[in-house]
Amino acid sequence: IKSQLMSDFILTLDKKSYNQPNKCRGRMNVFKRPLSFLVHVFPQIVLITEMIVGLPGSILALWIFCFRLKVWKTHVFFLFNLLLADFLLLASVPFRIDTHLRGGDWVFGRLWCSINLFMLSVNRSASIAFMTVVALDRYFKVVHPHHCINRISLIQARWLSALMWITVILFQIPFLTTDTLHTNGNVSLCHTFLSYKVTPGAMKVHYVAFTAEFFLPWLLLLFCSFRIASHLRQREMDKQKRVRRAIQAVFVISAVFTFCFMPSVITGLLGLCFKAYHPLDCKSYNRIIRLFTLSIGLTYLKSALDPIIYIFSSAMFCAALKNCGSTTVTPALQGSCGIASFPHTICSLVLLQG
Repeated sequence: IKSQLMSDFILTLDKKSYNQPNKCRGRMNVFKRPLSFLVHVFPQIVLITEMIVGLPGSILALWIFCFRLKVWKTHVFFLFNLLLADFLLLASVPFRIDTHLRGGDWVFGRLWCSINLFMLSVNRSASIAFMTVVALDRYFKVVHPHHCINRISLIQARWLSALMWITVILFQIPFLTTDTLHTNGNVSLCHTFLSYKVTPGAMKVHYVAFTAEFFLPWLLLLFCSFRIASHLRQREMDKQKRVRRAIQAVFVISAVFTFCFMPSVITGLLGLCFKAYHPLDCKSYNRIIRLFTLSIGLTYLKSALDPIIYIFSSAMFCAALKNCGSTTVTPALQGSCGIASFPHTICSLVLLQG
């Protein structure tokens, strides 16, 4: 029954996504079983993994930030904001898990659909913003150590973070002003991308922001990575511990950024292109729709991977995590420490190197 509901959900998504001739709609009923099964199972696996790994990891990170770090530097404050963004995702994931288990049928109402999509989108945009800021901070520390940006105070970092949150929230307002719940028979679909025959103006703004907020920071991350590597090669500074940790942080942020966000952006753009320029190529369009559904699942993994960013970006966080098993840790957090054994191992290696 669940498999049939998921098939109906994807077929409904395809039919609602763009207005095609009747001949083309008839061809939509042809399903590739392996891909359909993957579309049904993969998001559930990712979402459940996110809760099992991401939630304890985020709670542990919050405990470390609040109770184990006595000195806060600007980049630590930006990392803390990245963690706050993760909790928006974690608060939204249970509803997505329930929806996938129901075959894509959203049962929580129109208002909560808008709020849920708003929280997911704010998480994505805020995560991208703060990951980029942390990478830029590491870049200036290495390549331009005497630049005035390196002298910003913690109070200035707080004002900058507040400005970033306000900007992110303003760009996601379309979710709260546009009807995002689509009903087809007895099935209610809560999604936005490629979901309209005629796209509302507010959602066009979201599509532009969805694309721009990936490519601009991604190019910045690539620039920072290459500039740091080139700078270290020219000055033979790659053996300094502080410098080595900085370049590791930028590379890890770039890797997580690309892995989590690039697939959804590429498949989303391909879907829009096929919708606009190849309206009769139903087979390719339906395949892209399913690939887009799979790639969205990768964005949910980000909060489970963020502790690795904390480790490589902050030596203080790394040291606190390494001491997680000490007697000062409460029994409840001992379980989180156990779940965080993989980043704990990475942390040990990082401290050993740097």
